[in-house]
Amino acid sequence: MLTLSPARTVPDTRSGATQHAVMGTRASGFYRHDLDGLRGVAIALVAVFHIWFGRVSGGVDVFLALSGFFFGGRLLRTALTSGSSLSPVPELKRLVRRLLPALVVVLAVSAVLTILIQPETRWETFADQSLASLGYYQNWELANTASNYLRAGEAVSPLQHIWSMSVQGQFYIAFLALIFGFAYLLRSRLRSRTRPALILLLSALTIASFVYAIIAHAADPSTAYYNSFARGWELLVGALVGALVPRVRCPRWLRSTLAVVALAAILSCGAFIDGVKEFPGPWALVPVGATVLFILSGANRMADPHLSATNGRLPAVSRLLATKPFVSLGSMAYSLYLWHWPLLIFWLAYSGHTHANFLEGAIVLLVSGLLAWLTTTFIEEPLRLRGSAAAQSAPKQANVIPLRTRLRRPTIVLGSVVTLLGVALTATSFTWREHMTIQRANGKELAGLSSRDYPGARALINHVRVPKLPMRPTVLEAKDDVPVSTTQGCIGDFDDVDVINCTYGDDSATRTIAVAGGSHAEHWITALDLLGRMHHFKVVTYLKMGCPLTTEENPLVMGDNRPYPRCREWNQKVMPRLVADHPDYVFTTSTRPWNIRDGDVMPSFYVGIWQDFADARIPILAMRDTPWLVKDGKPFFPADCLADGGDAISCGIKRSEVLSSHNPTLDFVARFPMLKPLDMSDAVCRQDYCRAVEGNVLLYHDSHHISATYMRTMTNELGRQIAAATGWW
Repeated sequence: MLTLSPARTVPDTRSGATQHAVMGTRASGFYRHDLDGLRGVAIALVAVFHIWFGRVSGGVDVFLALSGFFFGGRLLRTALTSGSSLSPVPELKRLVRRLLPALVVVLAVSAVLTILIQPETRWETFADQSLASLGYYQNWELANTASNYLRAGEAVSPLQHIWSMSVQGQFYIAFLALIFGFAYLLRSRLRSRTRPALILLLSALTIASFVYAIIAHAADPSTAYYNSFARGWELLVGALVGALVPRVRCPRWLRSTLAVVALAAILSCGAFIDGVKEFPGPWALVPVGATVLFILSGANRMADPHLSATNGRLPAVSRLLATKPFVSLGSMAYSLYLWHWPLLIFWLAYSGHTHANFLEGAIVLLVSGLLAWLTTTFIEEPLRLRGSAAAQSAPKQANVIPLRTRLRRPTIVLGSVVTLLGVALTATSFTWREHMTIQRANGKELAGLSSRDYPGARALINHVRVPKLPMRPTVLEAKDDVPVSTTQGCIGDFDDVDVINCTYGDDSATRTIAVAGGSHAEHWITALDLLGRMHHFKVVTYLKMGCPLTTEENPLVMGDNRPYPRCREWNQKVMPRLVADHPDYVFTTSTRPWNIRDGDVMPSFYVGIWQDFADARIPILAMRDTPWLVKDGKPFFPADCLADGGDAISCGIKRSEVLSSHNPTLDFVARFPMLKPLDMSDAVCRQDYCRAVEGNVLLYHDSHHISATYMRTMTNELGRQIAAATGWW
């Protein structure tokens, strides 16, 4: 750990000699036991809110601020202390011993549970996130998932919580390089000016990170949540407090008030602030600011090395958190954080429940606590103590074995086992990823499947005979069975507001169909491309992920309802462009699923779009949207269901749940004569049920996008409807 005030000499009452206080040890007299207790409370809040309430408590933000305080504060004081070592190697070794062993053990157990409980369609995601966790870039992996529309609906990962560990790891390395590099260059030159220069630099970085967090959060809350630069200010604030607090004097009368207010804010944060939507924006100041206040409430104590952790002059709240139960909880906080989330996710996957009830949650919490204690006692502490054994070795006396000797052999074995687990986990992850690469290569043959063996939609439309053959795409091929426009980058991503045009079909034709809107317009490209080549028209794209043509002022991402301001910006660009280009027809979706009841609806914010096209005399091919598969309020993946032993029926959904009995677009035809309704529902669903597989072909490559293979089987029916609407053939 670390000290919270400058090192000074204190008398050795046993020998009368003078000894130097050891920075960062309980022997120094500067140790804050109450902050250990606060860390335990923070992680307990994280676990409780995750397990029972499905909310973000603010405990992670408290943990980040304390991590910056403990780690950054010590580094700053070391760098500013004349004659102290500026080598980062000891700190790096300490970080590895402190962080990696428990992480490797949790990842290894999670890998086994993934194989036993999760369908194999989830194994690649776990492999990717295992490597990301070991490499401490899990937060960026999750940010990419959140910004990738084809992955945005994936089931919650059992490793999702490790994003904060990755942020901390990145901060530790960057902070080491910055502080030691700065001190090495300037400490001997600026001397007395080193402290203010370093504090000024870190203050500037903190402000810059906070401003960036506000901007990034306003632009895209989902990706900002995992962004290291947007989270950096939380750790930097802690580091600054760690460097400055020894000089702070908090009046005695104010200490208790600060401590009570701070702890109350931390405890209530999860109930009053929706952390998923509001962090790391301005509202994150509440848990971070409360942590700073709690640290400052003990500022006077830190100036006196002889005050014990339970001294009566400390605030009552601090004395409470410095008691053994809270300190013990704080000592295993890291392991508790690592264990609670995967155990919860695996239990939900095994039970099929969407959330844990009180009893289930209590069991998950109890097992997490037990595993955390075992991990801390038998893995974390032995390996961490071995690193400091030399400093703690007792003098060699007769019949006394030095601590270093007693620790060496068991910890070498333990360290070797942990290292082998890490190597095995890495090798297994890379092996599965290679297997998936081979599966993708095999998937290239999907475009040439026999129409006789794999009739797909023709089994519904034309009632053709279906031979008994294995389904294609397979559950492992499905994820990548996407339109060519996706792989060619012809659809804008979540952050992109530029209008991207690509041409398909017959690019030399004079007749044009513009495909405009989101990915539910895009997945028809596969069939439209074939039709364009057959009937000599070109298909030009105007597409953006998750963004239909709409006049909505505050659009949301369909599926998770997060704000999507870039969709509004893009619509303001694409509509004038479409009107100016004046294609022969605009092909776009005309319905959406209801969020509040079964069936689908024609949204009111589409009407303004139809009016703009009507005013420009541009006819619309208005495609009724294909069903979005949702069960218990969450996206449902047929490929996962099939991989888990389900069949075409059990992995499907009732038609009445996803489609209304009447196409809502038809109600607007009289008002907009140039609106040409298209409805392919009967090529996707039977009269009363939408199955996962038809004509030996898997319909969806995720929970709501039609697979490219199935789309090819719908080409003839789509061509028939377009011909009737346009009269082109």
